[in-house]
Parts: sequence; C-alpha cells; structure tokens
Amino acid sequence: MVAGDRLIFPLDVPTVEAAKAWVEKLDGIVSFFKIGLELYVRSGLSLLPWLVQRGKRAFLDLKYYDIPETVKAAVRCVADQEATFLTVHGDRKILHAAVEGRGASPLKLLAVTVLTSLSDEDIKDLGYNCSVQELALLRARHALEAGCDGVITSPQEVQSIRNLAGARKAGSGEKFLLVTPGIRPQSSAVQDHQRSSAPAEAIRAGADFLIVGRPIREAREPRHAAEEILREMQVAFDGARAHPM
Repeated sequence: MVAGDRLIFPLDVPTVEAAKAWVEKLDGIVSFFKIGLELYVRSGLSLLPWLVQRGKRAFLDLKYYDIPETVKAAVRCVADQEATFLTVHGDRKILHAAVEGRGASPLKLLAVTVLTSLSDEDIKDLGYNCSVQELALLRARHALEAGCDGVITSPQEVQSIRNLAGARKAGSGEKFLLVTPGIRPQSSAVQDHQRSSAPAEAIRAGADFLIVGRPIREAREPRHAAEEILREMQVAFDGARAHPM
C-alpha cells in the first residue's frame, strides 16, 4: 500500500473558498479529501468536479439516516456523481437500501459503526444494552451481509472487525475496507475523540485508510505535519505487508 493514497484529509471548514485553499495548500502530499455536513450544506455537490479535475478523490461523509426509500433515492443521486466514498448509518434496512440505490456505480459505500465521540456510557444512555465494540461488530456484520464496501470504525474496533471481515470475505477477491477516524499522533491532543489512536497503531490493527484532520490543520507547518504522518503510515504499511496477520 502507498500511504499517499490512504491518508484522507477532512475539509472541515465553513466555506468552499477555505476548502479549496486547503486542497491547494496540501497539493502534492494529500490527494483524498472528505466533505462533511458543514461544507456540504455550503457547497452541495459543486465541489466534487473541482476536486476531480485536479486529480483528487472525494469522500462524502454525509451519514445518511432516514427511511429506506429516501436513503435509496439519495444514494442514487450521489452514484451519478464522481465521489469515491459515501457514508450511511449502520442500520440494517438502511444499508440494504443504500446498496440498492448505488446499483452498478463504482461508488463505495461505508457503514458508520459507532461515532468515535461515543463511549460505552454514551451507548448505554442511547438505550443499547451492549458495549461500543459489540455494537460496532454487529453493524460491521450487517454491512458485510448487505454488500457494503467497508465501514467507518474507531482504531479500538479495527482489529476485531478485520478478523470478522477476513473470515467473511475469504476467497471473494475484494477486501472489506476499514476507514478509521480518531487518528492522533502522540504529540497531538485527543480532543473530542473518545477512542483514538496513533497512525501506526491503527494500521497495524488492520486499518486501510486513515482520516486525519486537526493534527494537520492546526500544525504550525501543515505540509510538514502531513508528510510526517505519511512517513509513519508507510513504515506501518510496509511492516504489515512483511508480517501479515
């Protein structure tokens, strides 16, 4: 794996102009960018062709959650665009609707397991009688059964889900993708992520893509910070290839 293809930078900024400025600032280092709700409300899908024209990939992190027919229709609209990834919530019916809406498009669907801001206590407050890891594994299993391409999961659940996905996808020829937020280098504050990890730890556990925002965005020299993270990622990817689990 080439680390430069596996680092996703979230464009968590309020305007299209600010988003474009970050893409240009990280040009030649980062090629995969995530569009979240705030920027999507500002730009809709208008930023997608701009990114694609510049040879970048786009990840729409919209976490669709509605009645199945609405989700199916919304995914069908995105499938006509040029996004690489799209997130939907990990409810079983929503996952099946999203896969149906995607059709034969190359768009990859990622199921959200449990938000990295949530702890076991938060999960219990929401009415679930299980741990974060148990809920994440359940939703990952649902995503596999529905035909999704992968999940969004915290570093703490990566290894368990990789073990599950490895058993389910054996012989299929397609890898179940684990996309991991909550990545914080050792020098960075955890902030609002309850379940975070350093880049190398997440990769060694089985992560395929890492989402890293504030450690780059808030660094004194963002390009240098991104390069340092990529170096750590590449060493971990090379080590995982040399010693597969």
